[in-house]
Amino acid sequence: MFSTPFVLTFSLLLSLPILFFLAPHFLPPLQPQRQPLLISQSDELDDLALFDRVAGSSLSTNPSTFSHLSTGSNPKFKIAFLFLTNSDLHFAPLWERFFNGNSNLYNIYVHADPAVNVTRPPGVFHDRFIPAKRTYRASATLISATRRLLATAILDDPANAFFAVLSQYCVPLHSFRYVYHSLFASTTFDLSSSRRADSDPDLSRLGVRAKYKSFVEILSKSKSLWKRYVARGRFEMMPEVSFEQFRVGSQFFVLTRRHALLVVKDRTLWRKFRAPCYREDECYPEEHYFPTLLSMSDPNGCNHYTLTRVNWTGTTNGHPYTYRPAEVSPELIYQLRVSNYSESYLFARKFSPECLRPLMGMADRVIFRD
Repeated sequence: MFSTPFVLTFSLLLSLPILFFLAPHFLPPLQPQRQPLLISQSDELDDLALFDRVAGSSLSTNPSTFSHLSTGSNPKFKIAFLFLTNSDLHFAPLWERFFNGNSNLYNIYVHADPAVNVTRPPGVFHDRFIPAKRTYRASATLISATRRLLATAILDDPANAFFAVLSQYCVPLHSFRYVYHSLFASTTFDLSSSRRADSDPDLSRLGVRAKYKSFVEILSKSKSLWKRYVARGRFEMMPEVSFEQFRVGSQFFVLTRRHALLVVKDRTLWRKFRAPCYREDECYPEEHYFPTLLSMSDPNGCNHYTLTRVNWTGTTNGHPYTYRPAEVSPELIYQLRVSNYSESYLFARKFSPECLRPLMGMADRVIFRD
């Protein structure tokens, strides 16, 4: 016969699988620690006051601007260049040359993280820094900063018609004249128009833009899409945003005024995307909020691609490839311009600060020679 201790030990071993099976039914589920909420109540109230000014302004009473038929470019229309940075504007001299001679066709706005002592360059960037709040990578603070830029630009000048979001590591790939013409006048710039149901070949032949659209990357397929969707919790986004509605894309885009107003006026989706995440490596709200909001609100009003070229090969810790001075050449500029969706990319990133010298050396003969 077996001894009593042996029988007891054997019985315990047999019961272990049963305990593992029953445990989830009577033990509370373990949850990873959620990130802290990085947007304070005072910052939120400041932003809402700014956004309410936009919503109540007469500038927002005609949000359909640039959505109807338009012939050619109008010199009163401007491009608002919105720089989002947490360091010095390394390529300010290159941008200075880019903007030279076009002062009535653009405005500049810079959101610089106040925790960093950012040098404020003279020239076109002088006095263009807006009131800013702290920003953190992989958090909704980057959404807030972008919305702050959009709201400021909307209120500042009713002539701002397109809003281009850029970083301190972005450089232009063409002259200002080329960029302006591509956005406002060209009927052939968007190569995807021939595949769109709303395109009108008869109007295009007459040199008429059927509709001004935003250029924002909107992707519905990604190997990490589900992980990004549940980064705040499996049901945190419901019912406002189902998984089928969730989108991802680049945080650098060009919006029409109509869509800039839509972003600033949003309250519903913002409450979802501002929630902190459980996992930082799957949580990039600035890459989720804008594509999802615009896809849900006006999918046909957007060209679903970005005009900023990024090299995602050889990425490090979620950052794109960074070009170094030895790689800067005319051939690189020509290569970065190539797009499957438009006649050309207009901007590119990410360049190290040391690239300024070689870029300036070929600015007039390569970059700005379209």
